[in-house]
Amino acid sequence: MINTAALEQAYQASLDKIRRNCPVIGVSFPHVAIGPHGEYNSEKPNFWTGGFWGGLLWLAYRETFDPKLLETAIALEQVQDRPLDEYMHIHHDVGFMWLPTAVAHYRQTGCPESRVRGLKAASHLMGRFNLNGRFIRAWNDEVFEDSQGWAIIDCMMNIPLLHWASKELNDPRFSQVAVAHADTVLKSFLRPDGTVPHIVHFDPQTGEKIENMGGQGKSADSAWSRGQAWAIYGMAISYRETGHQRYLDAAKKVARKFWSSLPDDKVPYWDFCTEEKDTWVKDSSAACCAASGMLEIARLVDDPEESAFFTNCALELLQSMVDHCACFDDTTQGIIRYGTVSYPANRHVNVPIIYGDFFFVEALAKWKGLPGLF
Repeated sequence: MINTAALEQAYQASLDKIRRNCPVIGVSFPHVAIGPHGEYNSEKPNFWTGGFWGGLLWLAYRETFDPKLLETAIALEQVQDRPLDEYMHIHHDVGFMWLPTAVAHYRQTGCPESRVRGLKAASHLMGRFNLNGRFIRAWNDEVFEDSQGWAIIDCMMNIPLLHWASKELNDPRFSQVAVAHADTVLKSFLRPDGTVPHIVHFDPQTGEKIENMGGQGKSADSAWSRGQAWAIYGMAISYRETGHQRYLDAAKKVARKFWSSLPDDKVPYWDFCTEEKDTWVKDSSAACCAASGMLEIARLVDDPEESAFFTNCALELLQSMVDHCACFDDTTQGIIRYGTVSYPANRHVNVPIIYGDFFFVEALAKWKGLPGLF
């Protein structure tokens, strides 16, 4: 049952925890809270999760106007200038990195340097577009050899950066690439049952689809829960930015399948096709991202009953996070426990993950009527 008072308390407790974490985490790039005392680790500035701590700071700053949050967020943004300028180690996840940081900064304060950072990141992302396959390439050869023809569902959450750049520059080219990529996802990722794979492999020369790949999911034919959440939220944003009904239809289809696949406690399995013996492996981050995406859908649909349905689904997911996964004290720096990075690789299973924290707080902010950062 949804307890709105508990959700309000969770939002305020999350903001308080971000403020407490600020001087401790500081100018670093947390990913998973796996330290001996629940501390977050710190990745290199070019790591794909590098925008979520800064995003949390911006979410908290717009509510509290705490100058320490602002100071730390700006310092983080400046540190990320180096990987942005180095170019070689930057990848498809520039939307995750610069939308909740530089673009959020620009939207909130009008900072011209932040605007330029966002536009540089968008130009990089557009440059990864494969013309024949009409997709944005995932990763680089330094991560996966022979991956020139790989596209991943995660990129639906990066292409909003392109739509922002098109509006900012009054230049349709960026959005044209975003639309082409999203249409390829509809054609080559979305299955009749409303699920998507993590990776699709195309021939990088001809653009022909070769195969689905499991990636962080159980198999090429399974439904990796976080991937479903990326599709829900990303397709909803694509509709918001273009008005193309096909994207809203896809977002709703994946969202309904996600909802019907949840276990009783509403904490997603890491993969909805997992074997019984592996149902102990959860991914709370999938719930948090899906909740934010469902609230996006609820804002976009015309039918009041449909809007109420997706709002209720989102709030039930957030309530489940409060009941089963949230930690508002300091036993861990994370806010949401039981996230899983990659169970097939046995990498960070059932731990707090920074993007779980981010999407949890963002979803609660949306519930309160504030805009998201994507």
